[in-house]
Amino acid sequence: MAASIRPRKRTASRCVPETDRCTHVFEIAGYSLLKGLGAGECVRSATFTVGGHDWCVQYCPDGESGEEYKDYICVYLELVSQQHGEVRAACSFRLINQATGLSEDEDEGVEVMAEPNMYRGELTSWGCGKFKKKSWLQASPYLRNDRLLIECNVTVVMGTTTVSSKCDIQVPPSDLADHLGRLLETKQGQDVTFKVGGQVFHAHRIVLAMRSPVFMAELYGPMEDSRTQSITVEEIQPAVFELLLQFIYTDSLPDVDDLDVDDAGEFIKHLLVAADRYCMDRMKLICVSILSKTLDAESVVNTLALADQYHCGSLKDACIEFMLSSSSIDDVIASKGYVDLKRASPAATVEIWEKAAKSRRM
Repeated sequence: MAASIRPRKRTASRCVPETDRCTHVFEIAGYSLLKGLGAGECVRSATFTVGGHDWCVQYCPDGESGEEYKDYICVYLELVSQQHGEVRAACSFRLINQATGLSEDEDEGVEVMAEPNMYRGELTSWGCGKFKKKSWLQASPYLRNDRLLIECNVTVVMGTTTVSSKCDIQVPPSDLADHLGRLLETKQGQDVTFKVGGQVFHAHRIVLAMRSPVFMAELYGPMEDSRTQSITVEEIQPAVFELLLQFIYTDSLPDVDDLDVDDAGEFIKHLLVAADRYCMDRMKLICVSILSKTLDAESVVNTLALADQYHCGSLKDACIEFMLSSSSIDDVIASKGYVDLKRASPAATVEIWEKAAKSRRM
Protein backbone atom coordinates (compact mmCIF):
# COMPACT_ATOMS: atom_id res chain seq x y z
CA MET A 1 0.00 0.00 0.00
CA ALA A 2 1.36 3.38 -0.92
CA ALA A 3 2.17 5.70 2.01
CA SER A 4 -0.10 8.72 2.41
CA ILE A 5 1.50 12.01 1.60
CA ARG A 6 0.56 15.01 3.72
CA PRO A 7 1.27 18.52 2.49
CA ARG A 8 4.03 20.28 4.40
CA LYS A 9 2.11 23.52 4.69
CA ARG A 10 -0.29 23.63 7.68
CA THR A 11 -2.59 26.42 8.86
CA ALA A 12 -4.96 26.81 11.81
CA SER A 13 -7.86 28.99 12.93
CA ARG A 14 -10.33 29.11 15.78
CA CYS A 15 -13.91 30.23 16.43
CA VAL A 16 -14.29 32.95 19.06
CA PRO A 17 -17.83 33.70 20.35
CA GLU A 18 -18.54 37.42 20.68
CA THR A 19 -20.25 38.03 24.03
CA ASP A 20 -21.38 40.78 26.35
CA ARG A 21 -21.48 40.15 30.08
CA CYS A 22 -23.12 41.85 33.05
CA THR A 23 -23.69 41.19 36.74
CA HIS A 24 -26.90 42.55 38.29
CA VAL A 25 -27.57 42.44 42.04
CA PHE A 26 -31.26 42.35 43.00
CA GLU A 27 -31.94 43.29 46.63
CA ILE A 28 -35.05 41.86 48.26
CA ALA A 29 -35.74 44.27 51.15
CA GLY A 30 -38.48 43.01 53.44
CA TYR A 31 -38.21 39.31 52.60
CA SER A 32 -40.91 38.34 55.10
CA LEU A 33 -43.36 40.90 53.70
CA LEU A 34 -43.39 39.14 50.33
CA LYS A 35 -44.46 35.80 51.77
CA GLY A 36 -47.96 34.88 50.69
CA LEU A 37 -47.71 36.67 47.36
CA GLY A 38 -48.94 33.46 45.75
CA ALA A 39 -47.54 30.56 43.74
CA GLY A 40 -46.32 31.73 40.34
CA GLU A 41 -46.46 35.40 41.34
CA CYS A 42 -43.21 37.34 41.14
CA VAL A 43 -41.58 40.70 41.73
CA ARG A 44 -39.15 42.12 39.15
CA SER A 45 -35.86 43.93 39.43
CA ALA A 46 -35.06 47.17 37.67
CA THR A 47 -34.29 46.78 33.97
CA PHE A 48 -30.63 46.47 32.93
CA THR A 49 -29.03 46.22 29.50
CA VAL A 50 -26.72 43.47 28.22
CA GLY A 51 -25.81 42.79 24.57
CA GLY A 52 -28.12 45.56 23.35
CA HIS A 53 -31.19 43.99 25.03
CA ASP A 54 -33.11 44.89 28.18
CA TRP A 55 -33.42 42.27 30.94
CA CYS A 56 -34.75 41.92 34.46
CA VAL A 57 -34.64 39.35 37.27
CA GLN A 58 -37.89 37.72 38.40
CA TYR A 59 -38.18 36.59 42.04
CA CYS A 60 -41.04 34.29 43.11
CA PRO A 61 -41.13 34.17 46.94
CA ASP A 62 -43.78 31.40 47.03
CA GLY A 63 -42.38 29.34 44.17
CA GLU A 64 -44.11 28.17 41.03
CA SER A 65 -47.49 26.48 40.76
CA GLY A 66 -47.28 22.76 41.46
CA GLU A 67 -46.64 20.59 44.49
CA GLU A 68 -42.96 20.05 43.69
CA TYR A 69 -42.18 23.80 43.82
CA LYS A 70 -44.06 24.83 46.98
CA ASP A 71 -41.03 24.56 49.29
CA TYR A 72 -38.71 26.63 47.06
CA ILE A 73 -38.14 30.20 45.98
CA CYS A 74 -37.70 30.67 42.21
CA VAL A 75 -35.54 33.07 40.19
CA TYR A 76 -35.59 33.72 36.44
CA LEU A 77 -33.90 35.93 33.89
CA GLU A 78 -36.50 37.65 31.72
CA LEU A 79 -35.93 39.26 28.31
CA VAL A 80 -37.84 42.54 28.48
CA SER A 81 -37.15 43.91 24.97
CA GLN A 82 -38.20 41.59 22.13
CA GLN A 83 -37.92 43.89 19.15
CA HIS A 84 -34.68 42.27 18.00
CA GLY A 85 -36.05 38.72 17.58
CA GLU A 86 -34.02 35.80 18.90
CA VAL A 87 -31.45 36.26 21.65
CA ARG A 88 -29.11 33.54 22.91
CA ALA A 89 -27.98 34.00 26.51
CA ALA A 90 -26.73 32.13 29.58
CA CYS A 91 -27.33 33.13 33.18
CA SER A 92 -26.30 32.02 36.64
CA PHE A 93 -27.75 32.94 40.02
CA ARG A 94 -25.97 33.16 43.36
CA LEU A 95 -26.79 34.55 46.79
CA ILE A 96 -24.51 37.14 48.41
CA ASN A 97 -23.42 36.80 52.03
CA GLN A 98 -24.12 40.27 53.46
CA ALA A 99 -21.62 39.80 56.27
CA THR A 100 -18.68 38.96 54.00
CA GLY A 101 -19.75 40.44 50.67
CA LEU A 102 -18.93 37.11 49.00
CA SER A 103 -21.22 35.37 46.55
CA GLU A 104 -22.05 31.68 46.97
CA ASP A 105 -19.35 30.26 44.72
CA GLU A 106 -16.69 32.25 46.60
CA ASP A 107 -18.27 31.52 49.97
CA GLU A 108 -19.10 27.83 49.71
CA GLY A 109 -18.30 26.65 46.19
CA VAL A 110 -22.02 26.56 45.32
CA GLU A 111 -23.28 27.77 41.95
CA VAL A 112 -26.51 27.33 40.02
CA MET A 113 -25.74 27.62 36.31
CA ALA A 114 -28.07 27.60 33.34
CA GLU A 115 -26.78 26.59 29.89
CA PRO A 116 -27.23 29.12 27.05
CA ASN A 117 -30.87 29.30 26.01
CA MET A 118 -32.69 30.87 23.08
CA TYR A 119 -35.03 33.69 24.10
CA ARG A 120 -37.68 34.11 21.41
CA GLY A 121 -41.43 34.41 20.98
CA GLU A 122 -43.19 33.49 24.19
CA LEU A 123 -40.05 31.88 25.67
CA THR A 124 -38.78 35.03 27.40
CA SER A 125 -37.79 33.63 30.81
CA TRP A 126 -35.28 30.99 31.87
CA GLY A 127 -33.89 30.21 35.29
CA CYS A 128 -34.28 28.08 38.42
CA GLY A 129 -37.69 26.79 39.48
CA LYS A 130 -36.06 25.24 42.57
CA PHE A 131 -33.47 27.88 43.38
CA LYS A 132 -33.34 27.52 47.18
CA LYS A 133 -35.42 25.74 49.77
CA LYS A 134 -37.22 28.22 52.01
CA SER A 135 -36.29 26.24 55.14
CA TRP A 136 -32.60 26.29 54.16
CA LEU A 137 -32.70 29.99 53.40
CA GLN A 138 -34.26 30.87 56.75
CA ALA A 139 -31.29 29.32 58.58
CA SER A 140 -28.59 30.52 56.16
CA PRO A 141 -26.28 33.58 56.48
CA TYR A 142 -27.69 34.92 53.21
CA LEU A 143 -30.92 36.15 54.84
CA ARG A 144 -29.98 38.98 57.17
CA ASN A 145 -32.04 41.84 58.62
CA ASP A 146 -34.93 40.58 56.48
CA ARG A 147 -32.85 41.31 53.34
CA LEU A 148 -31.75 39.01 50.55
CA LEU A 149 -29.21 39.79 47.82
CA ILE A 150 -29.47 37.80 44.57
CA GLU A 151 -26.61 38.08 42.07
CA CYS A 152 -27.48 37.35 38.44
CA ASN A 153 -24.64 36.92 35.94
CA VAL A 154 -25.72 37.24 32.30
CA THR A 155 -23.75 36.36 29.16
CA VAL A 156 -25.33 37.28 25.81
CA VAL A 157 -23.89 35.48 22.77
CA MET A 158 -23.84 38.07 20.01
CA GLY A 159 -22.16 36.07 17.24
CA THR A 160 -18.91 34.35 16.34
CA THR A 161 -15.65 35.41 14.75
CA THR A 162 -13.10 33.12 13.10
CA VAL A 163 -9.53 34.26 13.56
CA SER A 164 -6.13 32.92 12.66
CA SER A 165 -4.25 31.31 15.53
CA LYS A 166 -1.28 33.56 14.70
CA CYS A 167 -3.35 36.57 15.90
CA ASP A 168 -4.02 35.12 19.33
CA ILE A 169 -1.95 37.67 21.28
CA GLN A 170 -2.57 37.91 25.01
CA VAL A 171 -2.66 41.52 26.21
CA PRO A 172 -2.00 41.95 29.94
CA PRO A 173 -4.39 44.07 32.04
CA SER A 174 -3.61 47.70 32.64
CA ASP A 175 -1.07 48.37 35.39
CA LEU A 176 -1.41 52.16 35.36
CA ALA A 177 -2.83 52.22 38.90
CA ASP A 178 0.13 50.15 40.15
CA HIS A 179 2.63 52.61 38.65
CA LEU A 180 0.80 55.62 40.09
CA GLY A 181 0.57 53.92 43.48
CA ARG A 182 4.33 53.37 43.52
CA LEU A 183 4.81 57.01 42.51
CA LEU A 184 2.90 58.05 45.64
CA GLU A 185 4.93 55.69 47.84
CA THR A 186 8.38 56.61 46.52
CA LYS A 187 7.73 60.38 46.68
CA GLN A 188 9.78 60.89 43.53
CA GLY A 189 8.99 64.19 41.81
CA GLN A 190 6.46 65.30 44.45
CA ASP A 191 5.99 69.07 44.41
CA VAL A 192 3.25 69.91 46.92
CA THR A 193 2.87 69.30 50.66
CA PHE A 194 -0.28 69.06 52.76
CA LYS A 195 -0.40 69.59 56.52
CA VAL A 196 -3.34 67.67 57.99
CA GLY A 197 -3.90 67.45 61.73
CA GLY A 198 -0.20 67.61 62.56
CA GLN A 199 0.83 65.14 59.83
CA VAL A 200 2.52 65.95 56.52
CA PHE A 201 1.63 64.37 53.16
CA HIS A 202 3.51 64.81 49.88
CA ALA A 203 1.95 64.55 46.42
CA HIS A 204 2.13 65.63 42.76
CA ARG A 205 0.17 68.70 41.72
CA ILE A 206 -0.61 67.44 38.22
CA VAL A 207 -2.01 64.09 39.47
CA LEU A 208 -4.27 65.78 42.02
CA ALA A 209 -5.50 68.33 39.49
CA MET A 210 -6.16 65.60 36.92
CA ARG A 211 -8.40 63.70 39.35
CA SER A 212 -10.20 66.47 41.25
CA PRO A 213 -11.65 69.76 39.93
CA VAL A 214 -11.28 71.18 43.44
CA PHE A 215 -7.54 70.47 43.45
CA MET A 216 -7.36 71.82 39.88
CA ALA A 217 -8.80 75.16 41.03
CA GLU A 218 -6.66 75.21 44.17
CA LEU A 219 -3.37 74.30 42.53
CA TYR A 220 -3.70 75.80 39.04
CA GLY A 221 -6.56 78.30 39.33
CA PRO A 222 -6.30 82.11 39.17
CA MET A 223 -5.78 82.37 42.96
CA GLU A 224 -2.94 79.83 42.97
CA ASP A 225 0.48 81.04 44.04
CA SER A 226 3.15 78.97 42.29
CA ARG A 227 5.57 79.72 45.12
CA THR A 228 3.27 78.11 47.69
CA GLN A 229 4.45 74.54 48.20
CA SER A 230 2.59 73.77 51.45
CA ILE A 231 -1.20 73.72 52.02
CA THR A 232 -2.94 73.34 55.38
CA VAL A 233 -6.12 71.20 55.28
CA GLU A 234 -8.70 71.76 58.00
CA GLU A 235 -11.57 69.54 59.20
CA ILE A 236 -10.23 66.26 57.77
CA GLN A 237 -8.61 63.49 59.79
CA PRO A 238 -5.08 62.53 58.67
CA ALA A 239 -6.12 58.88 58.11
CA VAL A 240 -9.02 60.03 55.91
CA PHE A 241 -6.78 62.34 53.86
CA GLU A 242 -4.26 59.52 53.44
CA LEU A 243 -6.93 57.25 51.92
CA LEU A 244 -8.19 60.14 49.76
CA LEU A 245 -4.68 60.43 48.27
CA GLN A 246 -4.50 56.65 47.82
CA PHE A 247 -7.77 56.68 45.87
CA ILE A 248 -6.62 59.60 43.72
CA TYR A 249 -3.53 57.65 42.67
CA THR A 250 -4.93 54.09 42.47
CA ASP A 251 -8.71 54.54 41.99
CA SER A 252 -9.35 52.01 44.77
CA LEU A 253 -9.95 51.77 48.51
CA PRO A 254 -8.96 48.93 50.88
CA ASP A 255 -11.60 46.47 52.03
CA VAL A 256 -13.61 47.61 55.04
CA ASP A 257 -12.29 44.67 57.06
CA ASP A 258 -8.71 45.83 56.41
CA LEU A 259 -9.24 49.32 57.84
CA ASP A 260 -7.24 49.82 61.04
CA VAL A 261 -9.93 51.91 62.77
CA ASP A 262 -12.20 51.48 65.80
CA ASP A 263 -15.47 52.19 63.95
CA ALA A 264 -15.33 51.31 60.25
CA GLY A 265 -18.82 52.65 59.53
CA GLU A 266 -18.05 56.05 61.04
CA PHE A 267 -14.73 56.17 59.16
CA ILE A 268 -16.49 55.49 55.84
CA LYS A 269 -18.80 58.43 56.57
CA HIS A 270 -15.75 60.69 56.95
CA LEU A 271 -14.42 59.35 53.64
CA LEU A 272 -17.74 60.20 51.98
CA VAL A 273 -17.55 63.77 53.28
CA ALA A 274 -13.96 64.12 51.99
CA ALA A 275 -14.96 62.70 48.61
CA ASP A 276 -17.80 65.21 48.40
CA ARG A 277 -15.48 68.07 49.37
CA TYR A 278 -13.05 67.28 46.55
CA CYS A 279 -15.71 66.23 43.99
CA MET A 280 -14.45 62.64 43.84
CA ASP A 281 -17.74 61.21 42.57
CA ARG A 282 -16.66 57.57 42.15
CA MET A 283 -15.12 57.46 45.62
CA LYS A 284 -18.31 58.97 47.02
CA LEU A 285 -20.40 56.26 45.33
CA ILE A 286 -18.17 53.52 46.74
CA CYS A 287 -18.72 54.94 50.24
CA VAL A 288 -22.48 55.11 49.58
CA SER A 289 -22.46 51.47 48.48
CA ILE A 290 -20.59 50.33 51.61
CA LEU A 291 -22.84 52.27 53.97
CA SER A 292 -26.04 51.04 52.31
CA LYS A 293 -24.95 47.42 52.88
CA THR A 294 -24.01 47.86 56.55
CA LEU A 295 -27.09 49.60 57.95
CA ASP A 296 -28.33 48.70 61.42
CA ALA A 297 -30.90 50.08 63.85
CA GLU A 298 -28.30 52.07 65.79
CA SER A 299 -26.67 53.86 62.84
CA VAL A 300 -29.45 54.19 60.27
CA VAL A 301 -30.78 57.55 61.50
CA ASN A 302 -27.35 59.22 61.51
CA THR A 303 -26.62 57.71 58.10
CA LEU A 304 -29.92 59.10 56.77
CA ALA A 305 -29.02 62.57 58.05
CA LEU A 306 -25.64 62.33 56.34
CA ALA A 307 -27.24 61.17 53.08
CA ASP A 308 -29.70 64.06 53.20
CA GLN A 309 -26.97 66.62 53.92
CA TYR A 310 -24.66 65.45 51.11
CA HIS A 311 -27.38 64.72 48.53
CA CYS A 312 -26.88 60.94 48.36
CA GLY A 313 -30.29 59.93 47.01
CA SER A 314 -29.66 56.18 46.75
CA LEU A 315 -28.25 56.00 50.29
CA LYS A 316 -31.22 57.97 51.61
CA ASP A 317 -33.62 55.55 49.90
CA ALA A 318 -31.75 52.57 51.39
CA CYS A 319 -31.98 54.09 54.89
CA ILE A 320 -35.71 54.77 54.59
CA GLU A 321 -36.43 51.28 53.24
CA PHE A 322 -34.42 49.76 56.09
CA MET A 323 -36.29 51.79 58.69
CA LEU A 324 -39.70 50.90 57.28
CA SER A 325 -38.91 47.20 56.93
CA SER A 326 -36.98 46.84 60.18
CA SER A 327 -38.52 44.99 63.10
CA SER A 328 -36.98 47.61 65.39
CA ILE A 329 -38.71 50.63 63.84
CA ASP A 330 -40.16 51.60 67.24
CA ASP A 331 -36.65 51.69 68.74
CA VAL A 332 -35.43 53.80 65.81
CA ILE A 333 -38.22 56.35 66.25
CA ALA A 334 -37.61 56.53 70.00
CA SER A 335 -33.89 57.17 69.57
CA LYS A 336 -32.20 60.53 70.17
CA GLY A 337 -30.88 60.37 66.62
CA TYR A 338 -34.42 60.40 65.26
CA VAL A 339 -35.32 63.40 67.43
CA ASP A 340 -32.25 65.23 66.12
CA LEU A 341 -33.17 64.27 62.54
CA LYS A 342 -36.66 65.77 62.89
CA ARG A 343 -35.12 69.02 64.06
CA ALA A 344 -32.19 69.20 61.60
CA SER A 345 -33.77 67.61 58.49
CA PRO A 346 -37.57 67.85 58.62
CA ALA A 347 -37.80 67.21 54.87
CA ALA A 348 -36.15 63.80 55.32
CA THR A 349 -38.57 62.95 58.13
CA VAL A 350 -41.55 63.84 55.97
CA GLU A 351 -40.16 61.68 53.17
CA ILE A 352 -39.98 58.67 55.50
CA TRP A 353 -43.66 58.80 56.33
CA GLU A 354 -44.72 59.63 52.79
CA LYS A 355 -43.02 56.42 51.63
CA ALA A 356 -44.58 54.50 54.53
CA ALA A 357 -48.04 55.70 53.52
CA LYS A 358 -47.39 54.87 49.88
CA SER A 359 -46.20 51.32 50.72
CA ARG A 360 -49.39 50.68 52.72
CA ARG A 361 -51.54 51.70 49.75
CA MET A 362 -49.74 49.29 47.38
